[in-house]
Amino acid sequence: MAQRRLSGGKLFITVVYFVATCRAVPISDLLDRASQRSDKMHSLSTLLTQEMDSHFPPYGRIQMQRPAECHTSALQTPNDKEQALQVSESALMSLARSLLQAWVDPLTILSTNAITLPHPAKSSISSKIHELQEHSKSLADGLDILSGKMGPDAQAISFLPYTGGTDLGQDRVTILNKFNFLLSCLRRDSHKIDSFLKVLRCRAAKLQPELC
Repeated sequence: MAQRRLSGGKLFITVVYFVATCRAVPISDLLDRASQRSDKMHSLSTLLTQEMDSHFPPYGRIQMQRPAECHTSALQTPNDKEQALQVSESALMSLARSLLQAWVDPLTILSTNAITLPHPAKSSISSKIHELQEHSKSLADGLDILSGKMGPDAQAISFLPYTGGTDLGQDRVTILNKFNFLLSCLRRDSHKIDSFLKVLRCRAAKLQPELC
């Protein structure tokens, strides 16, 4: 019992020290780290879609849902960098955090189903999704700290619940179709998160808009 208390105490001290250290780091440095993490997330989501496409039935693409049907589509976001440059820092941070939060449950569903996915690269896919989950959690924790430095508007989150259910279907094509659709939505949203954070990093470094 004493050993358990000692271990718990060490863990608490480590967490407090980590948070205190992060709060002492300049926003520009924190944004740089966040951008590196979001870039890795987008790279992983791109690799995942490419891996899925390598063995995706051509007739399955015909049945695949459109991006407009992604569960995050209701969130109004800038369509490109030029539009993002017109949005306030707090709003961009809020959008990035909202998108990250919206993928907590879908990523769990992807992770659970990747293990039995009827795809020859399921082991590699499962590993990458697990890595994505770790990066997403780490990035979300970092943005929580950043948003605290930026004020209440940056801390606001739009909740976008995933209502697609945990069951991806019974037959191979349906399962691959739904899995691939979720990945395509994830890739789209990870790109948005990465773009928003890069604009924020650019502004923090006081670079000219054309260099962002």
